[in-house]
Amino acid sequence: MNRKPSALIIGTGIGGLSCAIALKKIGWSVRLFEKADGLRATGSGLSVMSNASAAMKKLLDIDLGLEHYGAVIQNFEIRHKSGLLLNRLPVQAIADEQGVPNVCISRAQLQRALLEQLGDVDMSCGKRVDGYTETDNAVQVDFADGTTASGDILIGADGFHSAVREAIGTTSVIQEAGYICWLALVQYSHPQITPGYVGHYWGKGKRIGIIDIGNGWVYWWGTANMPNHEARQWRGTNADVAKVYAGWPDIVSDIILSTPSESIISVDAKDRSFPQTWSKGRVTLLGDAAHPMLTSLGQGAGMSIEDAAVLGDVLRNAEDYSAALRQYEAIRQPRAQAIVEASRALSDVEQYEQFLPRLKRDVGMRFVQKRTMRERLQASLVFDERAVYAQ
Repeated sequence: MNRKPSALIIGTGIGGLSCAIALKKIGWSVRLFEKADGLRATGSGLSVMSNASAAMKKLLDIDLGLEHYGAVIQNFEIRHKSGLLLNRLPVQAIADEQGVPNVCISRAQLQRALLEQLGDVDMSCGKRVDGYTETDNAVQVDFADGTTASGDILIGADGFHSAVREAIGTTSVIQEAGYICWLALVQYSHPQITPGYVGHYWGKGKRIGIIDIGNGWVYWWGTANMPNHEARQWRGTNADVAKVYAGWPDIVSDIILSTPSESIISVDAKDRSFPQTWSKGRVTLLGDAAHPMLTSLGQGAGMSIEDAAVLGDVLRNAEDYSAALRQYEAIRQPRAQAIVEASRALSDVEQYEQFLPRLKRDVGMRFVQKRTMRERLQASLVFDERAVYAQ
């Protein structure tokens, strides 16, 4: 009986779990390793846009079923800080054409959805990577606790501060974006927050998003321009956050003050320079380990899931695993780099402080032609499987 090929996956976040799902689907044996003492899902939310679920469905016939765990986007609004509606984004129409939804969801619920899809799996926690060695037919990971593990390939899905990225010698420099992000979940009701509601407000060097994630829960995030070193040191209350948005619509201060201070997470906004190399021999990177990005396009999770789907597709009938990993890298890098750069560019625009750039931004959003808007959105929201099969 032929032995199943085996993959060692470092990291149990969205990318790691999605990768395990994809590789199990094609008949691989997978082992997951996590440096933390257990699985964690921070108290915030995110979006998994239609391109991610489409990649899994089109390439591997996997239905993630995320609509059963979060809220399908029904209404996506961009508003001025005054409350003026600038535009509604046609994200649902694009999702309908792909036959899969855009879903807003808590990290905990997304983790649950992925774990239930994955089923039984070999997972070890408290495993910090200390290096690896490679032979002609295997790769061995060395952990800080003195243990080792061997497999046919090694996948670094270990996030922004990836130890696997460092181990293969790939350079990716931290780039500070110059603002703080506040993130929170709260049980909250308001007439404006209808099922599947997403509302973004733009102001002077600050913005806020209010998002339905289902079952009476709302995810909100806010940003404000601030040097990153100050953002890392920020320690404040819900009242301090609410003051940042003084004079904005009542729903903004109300939802912030309805959130216990201890439930508000603050992080400094940053990404990394795009690495030229993801793979080395039998080792590759996936998700934030390969291409961390700013949140403006809401595609961090989606790109990780797309990575997993493409990796599963190229490994399905592979005999030369190193060559397959290089093929995966060649397929994914152009799209991932485009999304990283687009996220960074949009972030700059959204955080404008000067009057004229803000006026141009807001007027442009208010009067953009529907066709132009749709074309811009399709660049990220549509997964084109032909780009994979063309490789």
